[in-house]
Order: sequence, then C-alpha cells, then structure tokens
Amino acid sequence: MEECKLQSKAEDIKKIINFSTEVRKNILEMAFEAGASSSHFGGALSIVEIISFLFSYKMKINKNNPQWEERDRFILSKGHACLAYYGALCEVGYIKKSKLKTFEKDNSDLLGHPVINRKLGIDFSNGSLGMGLSIGIGVAISLKKKKKLNDVFVVLGDGECNEGSVWEAAMAAPNLNLPNLYAIIDKNNFQQTGSNKEIMDTENLIKKWSSFGWDTIDVDGHNVEKIYDIFEKKKSSTKPKAIIANTIKGKGFSFSENNNDWHHAVLSKTLYEQAKKELI
Repeated sequence: MEECKLQSKAEDIKKIINFSTEVRKNILEMAFEAGASSSHFGGALSIVEIISFLFSYKMKINKNNPQWEERDRFILSKGHACLAYYGALCEVGYIKKSKLKTFEKDNSDLLGHPVINRKLGIDFSNGSLGMGLSIGIGVAISLKKKKKLNDVFVVLGDGECNEGSVWEAAMAAPNLNLPNLYAIIDKNNFQQTGSNKEIMDTENLIKKWSSFGWDTIDVDGHNVEKIYDIFEKKKSSTKPKAIIANTIKGKGFSFSENNNDWHHAVLSKTLYEQAKKELI
C-alpha cells in the first residue's frame, strides 16, 4: 500500500512539473508576441509552480466545462502576473494556443490584467492590488452558506501586502471560520520599483499572518514536491490557511532571475532565443 502511494505521488509530481514547463513556455511565447507592448514577465515566472500545482492537480475543475458549478475558485489578486494564469488555462484546455498570441492585442480577451470571462476560465477581474483577498472571503462565505465543499485559492504578491486592505481582509477571515479559504503569498522579495526591503519591509510574513489567526506555513515556491506535501497534510482546523511561498522573481531564465528590470520589460528576439535554449 505504501509503495503504491509513493508511486502515485511520484506520478503526480511528474505531471505537475511537466505542466509547469509548458506554462513557462506559454509565458515566453506570449511575452515575445506582445512585442513593444511589455509584459509583467518576472512576477508571472515566480508563480509558475504554484499555479501549475493548483490547476494540474489540486483544484477541482472540469476540463470540458470551465463553468462547472462544483469547481474550486481561483483568484489572481496580483493580476499583473496574468501570463502564468493564461498559460495554465491554456494547458487545461480553456484557452487555445493560437489565442495566446493575441495577448494585449486590440480586441483580445487576454489583457494585461485578468478580465472576467468564465467561458475561458477567468472567474474574476483583477488589477488593483489589495482587492483579491476580500473577494476571496466573500466567495468563501457564499460557498459555505450554500453548504458547498468548494475551496477558494487566492494568490497575492508580497509587495501587495503593503496594501492596508490586505490586512483588513486578513484580520476578518479567521473571525469568519473559513477553512475553505487559502491565501498563497508569492514572496519574491520585489515589487515594481525595487526590493521590498527598500520600499516597505513587511519583515516576517509567517509571524504576521499567524498573528492574525491564520494557519500559516512557508514553502519553497518552486519545489513541487514540497508544495504537494504541505497541501496533502490533513487539517481539521476551522481557520483559513496562509502559505508563504518563497520564490525567485523571473524564475527559469538566467537573464531574468532576481532581476527586477523584468518586472515589466520588452523581450527581445535575442533573449527570446536564449530563453528557448535554457528551457530545453
């Protein structure tokens, strides 16, 4: 029995890793096709493993019906990282590969921040930082009142935690007994104009979220096996869960890793070709 579990886990992890590789390819292609319209490259790359884990394994979704009533809900609060979101929705089958090339083009459904389009699997619009967690609380309350067992996953940025609205929501959620709510904080240590320490140091996010009453844990946000393990641990707590994911901005390409110039930059043909080689 134990051997079967280990084999199943290994297969699951391999599936997630393969999914994440395809998402990274999709990000690269969209960023390049955007041309002079720059994309939020770095912040999308830092959440690839997180979003791949959710969409290829963890979340209840129906690949044939993005509007399935029993689906779990996903909210990308750091909406500028939508390249990873669109890339995952493509791998699920909700967005065609050819449609990815329309990113940020005129009349496209794939804009620089997610705009609600449930036929494509985009359940919520997002762009103004600090809003996603409050939306997630409302959705989690609604599902709970309807006696639904669906979970709600909200991905925030660590720089986004400079927003006061995040902490209002963080204070409210534990008082509402929402075990179906997960906040995943992408801790890549940067925001638009510099490092978090330079601009507004949030210091120890584990202690902060724990002090607000959340079940809190940290994890290497690029280690699929460790992400898998923390989510597989069964908890009977009525508290919402906060996962502090330690990540690298621009993860996956040598020129963009920990380089905040790639928060919002144009991908040249030379770097595009280099990145393709690095992916292989």
